Amino acid sequence: MVPPAMLERADDPYCGSPPVPADLLTAWNLDPALIAVMGLGFAASLVAIHRSGIDVARRRAWLISGFLVLALAFLSPLCALSSALFSARVVHHMLLVAVAAPMLAIALPARAPVGAGWLGVATLAHILTLWVWHAPQPYAFALSSDLAYWIMEGTLMAAAFAFWRGVLAPCSPMASVLFAHLTVIVQMGLLGALITFAPAPLYAQHFLATTPFGLTALEDQQVAGLVMWVPALVPYLLAALSGVIRLVGGEDAREGSAA
Repeated sequence: MVPPAMLERADDPYCGSPPVPADLLTAWNLDPALIAVMGLGFAASLVAIHRSGIDVARRRAWLISGFLVLALAFLSPLCALSSALFSARVVHHMLLVAVAAPMLAIALPARAPVGAGWLGVATLAHILTLWVWHAPQPYAFALSSDLAYWIMEGTLMAAAFAFWRGVLAPCSPMASVLFAHLTVIVQMGLLGALITFAPAPLYAQHFLATTPFGLTALEDQQVAGLVMWVPALVPYLLAALSGVIRLVGGEDAREGSAA
């Protein structure tokens, strides 16, 4: 349960006021409304998988993995830590968009090929939500109320899920899929670099909260940028590499049959 000290101010963000390191391990978020929504979402998704009757065991495993990542992001002390450290907030967001979203897209795949136009819209939405919510002013707005917080989290997750569902859809144009991955990789890398090399701290909500963790606000921001710049790109790079392998394999197969 979130410690009472984290609930002192009415204007605290959803995850509470910044904890100190000594309180972090007890700072679990046991919000019954959130747990109920997650439980209903899991149950509805599980029913949909079983009703489809297609690759049920594999898709169920991906669904469970995806919801475990969501639980880590929202229920574990990482939620409270994200109120103190911007780097923790970025880890939280990358878990949503680069880990949970592709897992859920595999568990709940699109039933038909996705056209290049629709995939382009999903890619643009994914990029825009990343850039908008990691800009200082929108970020400050997102922490101003619970409603604003869930608008940020919901749009980040929805856009990422649409993107991954598009690039993982069966028979989607491989050229469009690879271009979508490349676009996101470049844009996310650029955003991470800008955050890393900013000459001054940009996120006022974390100016003082980082000190108990032995970091200055600028050092915390640099760690956040590196997280976005390097490890967060790995799932996109792996998915793109898998697409290249499938594309080359398909061409080799066609050449072999023609011979």
